[in-house]
Amino acid sequence: MFKATAYIYSLNQGKMHSTEKAEITVLEQAGDNDYIVEYNGVKCHAIFNFFTGNFYADDIYRRIEE
Repeated sequence: MFKATAYIYSLNQGKMHSTEKAEITVLEQAGDNDYIVEYNGVKCHAIFNFFTGNFYADDIYRRIEE
């Protein structure tokens, strides 16, 4: 588990190139480039882009409901 910053889908809706990022907690790696993260109390999937060095979290369509 570690803290990082990520582009969050709900913060950047409708924006092509947003610079708005927020803090996430990376909980575990679920696949080759698939991570389970928590943002604002929501667990969701995220990917890490090795070219940009950024996480991209989808807290709308890839939520994890328990």
